[in-house]
Amino acid sequence: MSENPKIRFGIIGCANIARKVARAINLAPNSTLYAIGSRSMEKAHKFAANNGLSETVKIYGSYDQSWLPTRRSTCYWKKPVALDVAQLDHILQACESNGVQFMTGTMWLHHPRTAKLKDLISDSKLFGPINYIHSSSTRPGTKEFLENNVRVKPDLDALGALGDLGWYCIEAALWAKDNQLPTTVTALPDVTKNSAGVILSFTASIQWEPLDHTVATIHCSFLSHTSMDLSISASNGTMRCNDYIIPYAENSASFEFTSGAKFAELHIGWSVSPEEVRVISQLPQEALMVQELSRLAEGIREFGYRPDRKWPDISRNTQLVLDAVKKSIDLGCKPVSL
Repeated sequence: MSENPKIRFGIIGCANIARKVARAINLAPNSTLYAIGSRSMEKAHKFAANNGLSETVKIYGSYDQSWLPTRRSTCYWKKPVALDVAQLDHILQACESNGVQFMTGTMWLHHPRTAKLKDLISDSKLFGPINYIHSSSTRPGTKEFLENNVRVKPDLDALGALGDLGWYCIEAALWAKDNQLPTTVTALPDVTKNSAGVILSFTASIQWEPLDHTVATIHCSFLSHTSMDLSISASNGTMRCNDYIIPYAENSASFEFTSGAKFAELHIGWSVSPEEVRVISQLPQEALMVQELSRLAEGIREFGYRPDRKWPDISRNTQLVLDAVKKSIDLGCKPVSL
């Protein structure tokens, strides 16, 4: 990237997540923050000042003015991208027809720990065929959050915990199965909604039968203590990670891995103990995400490459399963086939 100008990014909206993204853009070696857009000039200037942005960053007081004046080659979206797959398809088709790289902002997929996890669970001898996946994403919503946050407003983010937290859990289950769509999705009858009908908490079962015998359970809630758990069990191994969405620390992350475990004689212990695998990261996962998106954008801009289908395919399959969970909830927790 030293011979080519950095990929320029514009941020539309000044919510808290924008602070994290702005920092990631500045940390990534092949990107630069070009513009900030908000619904008011005052809010945009305040965001720039509070986050120490360079004076060269352009400030806009409306979203319409925020689009970069040159040809766009990337499209980064905060999840959930859409209310359903029909809306998402319009976005993806627009990106594809205009040669724009699409990517959803699920940062954990870009952490080097995730690649190490994939290597281990893909080892047929060490791990074996996957038969069970469990993922949770929960957070304790304060009274202020549960009354006023956009995530609990039907006219602003109608999917609630399903869209905000369920996206991660569904994506993690699909990631473990190499993005293979399941056959059946069933919401469990523990669904909690607010008075406006927005989902605050839910649990769902995801099955890949009769293709194989893998089952996943996911639990997401605005009403529980913070958790970001992912566990995967197979015929010969087990993997557990307690911070898969946001690592406990920026510069390293770990997980537990057990292979070939049996009970000791008289069942007074185990034959092996879980191994802690620690992975060092040179950049925060959000900066690695920006770096990858910028790399893909450079390929489009400099060499005329087509956008990489990997990322829109991941998002579309995640949306399809998310839609199925929503449909199951709306049907009174009946199974939904995909």
